[in-house]
Amino acid sequence: MTDVSISRLCKTYPGQGTPASDDVSLDIADGEFLVLLGPSGCGKTTLMRMVAGLELADSGRVIVGGRDITYLPPRERNLSMVFQSYAVFPHRTVADNIAFGLRMRGVDREVVARKVAWAADLLQLGPYLQRYPAQLSGGQRQRVAVARAIVVDADLLLMDEPLSNLDALLRLSFRAELKKLVSEIGTTTLYVTHDQVEALSLGDRVAVMRDGRIIQCDQPMTVYDDPATEFVGSFLGSPPMNFLSGRVHGSNGSTQVDLGGLHLPAPSRLASYAGREVRLGVRPETIAVSREGDPGASPSTVSVFEPLGSAVLITAELAGQELKVAAPASFRASPGERLWLTLAPERMRWYDPETGSALELAP
Repeated sequence: MTDVSISRLCKTYPGQGTPASDDVSLDIADGEFLVLLGPSGCGKTTLMRMVAGLELADSGRVIVGGRDITYLPPRERNLSMVFQSYAVFPHRTVADNIAFGLRMRGVDREVVARKVAWAADLLQLGPYLQRYPAQLSGGQRQRVAVARAIVVDADLLLMDEPLSNLDALLRLSFRAELKKLVSEIGTTTLYVTHDQVEALSLGDRVAVMRDGRIIQCDQPMTVYDDPATEFVGSFLGSPPMNFLSGRVHGSNGSTQVDLGGLHLPAPSRLASYAGREVRLGVRPETIAVSREGDPGASPSTVSVFEPLGSAVLITAELAGQELKVAAPASFRASPGERLWLTLAPERMRWYDPETGSALELAP
């Protein structure tokens, strides 16, 4: 069993006023693929480096498989790591690169040969075992780095933005290969990325970080559909979640939100916030758009129309506020045109305008 427990981990670099890791606690189950997601400088790589032993924590603990490794040197942690820059040895063949960690551990030659063949077959590197990295493409070099990491039977596999140096098409194909690979080997994995698509597609769970803290950690679609804060909603999604300002009104048993003269139906659970300002969050793809004034639809004016191939993106003005709408690829509109938008109450999310946190609604 290789579960991971990170408890109250703190790290502040000299000369910096704010912590790079601010009292972070996180549990990773045995065999789980957990993704750390966040913008540059949020502390996700620092957290991974502390787990790897490449940075020492100021305080806190890291427990892997029941063993406290917080202050052990990297070589005693039984971890393997895949870096963003590949970090393959240019003077060694593919076979020697893959075998490097095993040989450093003094593994028997026959076992090394068997494991190298297994990893090469798994990552489709068989024809390239006697080549050098300079003779490989970027995707092939990244496969070598992954193969080197998985052959050593580590307790924990760490991946620090391993796909960011690949072009878009190669990243797409390698992402699918990586997900299948990690599922097959079953190694507990901690993966760092700033790419929301990677996070949502790869992770069993996604931990969103900001300013050295974990803001939300849950299954990918829960994080996407129910962001814990406005930051999470605005960071995930392309385009991100829309946020509109309004005031809650409750009368005659109905609850509405006034967006500046436009009243939208709201769930009755929001009635306890009557009279208060709120922020309404809604994903662009959940908004229905039409040219007819259907019941429950609200009038809007098109500002920008952007065809994206698989869909069209409409920037519209609704009650004096701007929002994005994702419509089917066949839909057409022009700037200045009036369209009718329907915002489904069950897809709306509600936030405190002061804290940016999701409102706690009564059941």
